[in-house]
Amino acid sequence: MTPGEARLQAMAAPEGDIAAATHTLVVGPYLGRAAAAALRGQAGSTPEMLRSSEARLDEAAGLAAAIELDVVEAIVAPVQRIRPSTYLGKGRVEELAGVIRARDIGLVVMDCALSPVQQRNLEKAFGCKVIDRTGLILEIFGRRASTREGTLQVEHAHLAYQKSRLVRSWTHLERQRGGFGFLGGPGETQIEADRRMIQERMTKIERELDSVTRTRGLHRQSRARVPYPIVALVGYTNAGKSTLFNTLTKAQVMAQDMLFATLDPTARATKLPHGETVILSDTVGFISELPTSLIAAFRATLEDVIHADILLHVRDVSHVDSEAQAEDVGSVLRELGIETSASRIIEVWNKADLLDEGDRTRLLNLSGQGRSDRDSDAPVLVSAVTGEGLGVLTARIEARIARQRSTFAVILPPEDGAALHWLYENAEVLDRREEEGGTMHLAIRIAPEKEPRFLNRFEGARRLNRVG
Repeated sequence: MTPGEARLQAMAAPEGDIAAATHTLVVGPYLGRAAAAALRGQAGSTPEMLRSSEARLDEAAGLAAAIELDVVEAIVAPVQRIRPSTYLGKGRVEELAGVIRARDIGLVVMDCALSPVQQRNLEKAFGCKVIDRTGLILEIFGRRASTREGTLQVEHAHLAYQKSRLVRSWTHLERQRGGFGFLGGPGETQIEADRRMIQERMTKIERELDSVTRTRGLHRQSRARVPYPIVALVGYTNAGKSTLFNTLTKAQVMAQDMLFATLDPTARATKLPHGETVILSDTVGFISELPTSLIAAFRATLEDVIHADILLHVRDVSHVDSEAQAEDVGSVLRELGIETSASRIIEVWNKADLLDEGDRTRLLNLSGQGRSDRDSDAPVLVSAVTGEGLGVLTARIEARIARQRSTFAVILPPEDGAALHWLYENAEVLDRREEEGGTMHLAIRIAPEKEPRFLNRFEGARRLNRVG
């Protein structure tokens, strides 16, 4: 290992001990609805505008708690217009500086995206470290990623973000190390050397990611040769995806009441009630105002979502901001090129066990779960904890898979046991009747990728349905 790489490794050291001892102030500098709409050049609402300031601040405090910061206070600081120099107005900056001195604050988390200049000026005014929402999310990702691919992607995003903020400004910091995490800061004497080493490391990571992505593509190709339908779970962070994944697959993926408990994708094969095998894939949770750089960084990780046959959009319907969270998920899916109205998406209303009886009855009526139609586009109300509604969900998955498959009528002579065996091994036998002489009449359903082999072998098969 070169001295430069050793230094970068030291920069990436865990900062849990620092976090636990750091008194933190979370500030929500939220624009009013009119100001936000004007800034975006539109009159309609956006996901963040659907949320109350209090709910957004609670989420920001939860993000800080996810890396064990000692949040001593969280304050909403309404903003009428964004100041280029400090984001906040002068009076608000002075007010917060007083709180910081009085509460012995060592770190301020601004729940917004700050430019390097704004971050530098706020640090001068506050006399302590300042990080923005992007920096905080990157910090969490750095703690949670465990696979090689996830670690490389997070480090690359970290370094790209950090590189733009290597400026001679943090004079109150005496440590001569940069922080891979943002609870530290670069020493002034190392800034140019750090910038050069960061760029070299980023280039090296890009090469390694190319290799990992190619390997991942080979794994996907091998799965396609099996092949099984891929069912990917997507949703807002802490919506209960991993708990649902564990319940459906009997796996033991980390599932906690914590933002971003899961970062690295996990896939398991599982059987549906009627015998169909599917690959269930758990993915990273989305969040409001997710930095574009992170979406790009995790695009390879989310390729299972892009290529999935069915998406389960898991929503926490007990959450006050469930609608806004759903909008955020839809926004990220669209950035990935996935049409949110596509027939392959099944909306899963999770955490029914946390609803009161009135809300539960209302949502059951909205979902139409009492109807006998198993092939419906309506949402499914479930509880991943108690198992409520999971039978309806698995039936809905089976029905959605069936939409993508052709159904055929096949007639077999009684002596053709090999052909019958092939059908049971490669297709779903939906119905089988035998005439008095032993001739068999079967109705089968088969996956698109196996259909050419089927038609080549059973030339007299008659198509019964039109796929889609």
